[in-house]
Amino acid sequence: MIKSRCYFFILQFALLLALSGSVEAQSWDFVKEKDGIKIYTYKAPGSSLKSFKGITDIHAPVDKVYNLIGNVRNLDWWDKNLREIKVLYYEKDKRSQYYLVYDSPWPVTDRDLCVDATIATDPLTGIRTIWSVPLPDMVPEYPGYVRIQDYWQRWSIEPAGNDVVHVILEGYVDPAGSVPDWIYNMVITETPLKILRGIKDRLELP
Repeated sequence: MIKSRCYFFILQFALLLALSGSVEAQSWDFVKEKDGIKIYTYKAPGSSLKSFKGITDIHAPVDKVYNLIGNVRNLDWWDKNLREIKVLYYEKDKRSQYYLVYDSPWPVTDRDLCVDATIATDPLTGIRTIWSVPLPDMVPEYPGYVRIQDYWQRWSIEPAGNDVVHVILEGYVDPAGSVPDWIYNMVITETPLKILRGIKDRLELP
């Protein structure tokens, strides 16, 4: 059992490294800048769906940013379309697993997703990276939901001095089901914008 778990973590770590290299090696297309947040997209060869990236500076102590992003105990700033959030496992500053249900507008079927998030912090630079990938076979698939299977997300949180934190959010999700690709690509740039704006509003307001 222990051997199989070790093998799983090695495979997962290798996958994350491969994703990191493949994304950073490509050039992102600048889409817009709003509220101090720069938004980019990237479409991999052979894919009809775009990845997203948002970049911003947050004016707050880095410990407050750490405590908000990646901490599944702080959920009130998450996407308002989330209908259900269930924490399956939590180890502070190291790892978390959780189950999400997204309330999709009619006639789109609601989506659900199991996530495995791994947190690593460089002791020298203070840069924190949070990798999230699907967690298979943890929660059974329920009738009436479309299970998201193809997904990844990465946070990079870098202290920049004088209570300024440089934050990068990258991600990709295949919504599955019957959502047209062109609609997904049209709205996907709003995802990092809403998330990063919510964090800035929460941490920068007096």
